[in-house]
This record gives sequence, structure tokens and C-alpha cells, in this order.
Amino acid sequence: MNDEAPLPDWPAAVARVLAGDQKAAAEMVDALYVHIMRIVRGHLPRAVDEEDISQEVYLKVFSRLETWRGEQPFPHWVARITINACYDRLRRQKSRPEVRFADLSEDEAAFLENTFTGGDHAEAPRDSDGSEVVEKLLATLNATEQTVLRLLDMEQKSVQEITALTGWGASKVKVTAMRARRKLNETLQRLESTRPS
Repeated sequence: MNDEAPLPDWPAAVARVLAGDQKAAAEMVDALYVHIMRIVRGHLPRAVDEEDISQEVYLKVFSRLETWRGEQPFPHWVARITINACYDRLRRQKSRPEVRFADLSEDEAAFLENTFTGGDHAEAPRDSDGSEVVEKLLATLNATEQTVLRLLDMEQKSVQEITALTGWGASKVKVTAMRARRKLNETLQRLESTRPS
């Protein structure tokens, strides 16, 4: 899904792959690469081997290709598989580290200090946009909570879009988001109460 390249005719591409056309399979991998990697990078911590998880996604896509019925756009179907693969990887990790001020880099600590004091983030160190702190905070949540907040708050997806991508009900998405935000708020309050003077 290169932004400059025209989108493939997905039904025709799928039919060619299912007929055993290896060239069509290679073209499909190339066409989906950016789409899959964007999702993987958006849903998993940076330490995760992106190529490893993308290979897992391709295996799932090709092994389930005959189940795609065309009721939804092919890239959306692939996105659902990718998000579920990321979710499964987060679930398998199970360790949810506690975030402590002592574990933060200078830039991360400065970013949080600015947040706590209501300062202007434009004054924060140039190397810190807060994304590292956000990743560390999200890592304290369980896999479902991380997935919902990434989709809802970071990717600005609607509850309806999230239910379509994950297969979860709207109430599960809303309740999970509420609990996750509460947990993050508690973590931030704990951090603020333990920050160095």
C-alpha cells in the first residue's frame, strides 16, 4: 500500500494467489508491507522485532486467504489480522513493568516534570516528544487495554471502527478504555507523588 503506487485490484490479486500464482503472492507481500508495518509499529513497543511479527502476519494472511469473502476491503481484513497478531504478542509478553522516576531518562523525566507542573512542552528537551514516556506507561497495561487505547486515542479510531477491527463488542471497548485511562491516571499520580524535589 505505497502511497504513490495505485492500489491493486484485491479480488483479482487474491484469486491469482489462490490459483497458485507465485508472482501475485510476491506482489501482494510488497503491496501490503507498508500497511502491515504501520500497524505493527503503532501497536507494539519499539523493542519488538517488527520483521518477525510481520512474517507471522503474512503466514496468517496466506493461510486464511480463502476465507476472505470480499464483504470488507482486503486491506481492512489484513488490518484485523495484524491487530490481532499484535494483541496476541502483547498477551504472550505478560510482564507489565512498573514505571519509576529513577528508570526514566533525563529527557523523559523532564517531559513528565513539564506535564506535572503544567509547563509548555515546547520548553521540553528537543529530543523528547513524550513518545518514550507514553510507551513506558502503556507497557504497564494489559494487552487489551494497550490495544484499545492505541486504537482509540492514538489512532483516533471510533468505537465502531475498533469493534470492526477486533471483533470485540462496543461495551467491552468503552469499559476497557475507561479502566485503562484510570490505571494510567493512577500511575501518573504515583509518579508525581514520588518525583524528586
